[in-house]
Amino acid sequence: MENDASKERKEGRPFQDQSLRKGRGAQYNPTYPFLKNDYVVEHLEGIDEPWEQKAATQFFKEFPKTIVNEINSPDLGQGYSMNPYQGCEHGCIYCYARNTHAYWGLGAGVDFEQKIIVKENAPEVLRAQLEHPKWVVKPIMLAGNTDCYQPIEAKKKITWRLLEVLLQYRHPVSLITKNALVLRDLDLLTELHRHRLLHLNISITTLDEELRLKMEPRTSTGAKRLQVVRQLSEAGLPVNVMVAPIIPGLNDHEVPAILEASAAAGALSAAYTIVRLNGAVGETFEDWIHKAYPDRANKVLNQIKACHGGTLNDSQFGRRMAGEGRWAETIQSLFKVTKHKYFQGRAMPPYDFTAFTPRTGKQLSIF
Repeated sequence: MENDASKERKEGRPFQDQSLRKGRGAQYNPTYPFLKNDYVVEHLEGIDEPWEQKAATQFFKEFPKTIVNEINSPDLGQGYSMNPYQGCEHGCIYCYARNTHAYWGLGAGVDFEQKIIVKENAPEVLRAQLEHPKWVVKPIMLAGNTDCYQPIEAKKKITWRLLEVLLQYRHPVSLITKNALVLRDLDLLTELHRHRLLHLNISITTLDEELRLKMEPRTSTGAKRLQVVRQLSEAGLPVNVMVAPIIPGLNDHEVPAILEASAAAGALSAAYTIVRLNGAVGETFEDWIHKAYPDRANKVLNQIKACHGGTLNDSQFGRRMAGEGRWAETIQSLFKVTKHKYFQGRAMPPYDFTAFTPRTGKQLSIF
């Protein structure tokens, strides 16, 4: 039988318990779209309660047959994405990738942060895909779904091994993260840039530490990310800052400060997206905002809806990332003017697509 908590989630209402669970973004698991039943604790008295999950993060090994996926999106351009991990410990409440956890039979909420799938053989699979005779060289986004430098990377070093393969094959890569762990791989990144194969993207959502702790609790601080931008830039590496997502009523007022600080730290470019709460992310975010900021929850949700035609999500290509309407236009104008002020004359360098060195057939026999 469906419990009351399950009904509330399906109807978009938050739990009656309004306390904010610290250290995690999501406060519960939305109803799985592919499962008919929900987990609850059954009492003899006939009263069901939500299933209480363990706080510790769990890791599961996966051995995929492919690791690089082709991107065909008008919003993202042509290229590939590559994700060594599924799920993310960072716990960013707004993350669009939460929905993908459902394909593994896991929830988009707490499960996404606490049950991480580790693709142990990713470097070997990447090598095999680059060896394919029909491989077409285009930038690989590392990663397009979850952060490739989330905490478990410090132990597993899968991203580090992937970069080694990309350097060996002289293949262009665009790396995006919000974790200072990226500095560990400075030598590899420097060598990739020497061959004109590297674009670095550092995501800076907020410089407000109180907001960060609630909204993306296990990420590096905003100040630390600026320090990362500075260290990478001082090493001569090309850095683009992603102010993403911009959430009306939460961090939109920070755009000028983030851009000014990023430019001062040496970033060459900046870009942004407006939040869109697709699928179960909308349900999870609604629950979170009512607990984290009950005084302005409705205002924030209404402003997000105003950017997407009256709903929390917009899947229309060409419109979904930037939004529409008065709020979206105001944010776009603010970003454009501020970027022109601080980034004029700066640009990310082009890739060298001719450097790719396939090592197939007879070339391998040389060794």
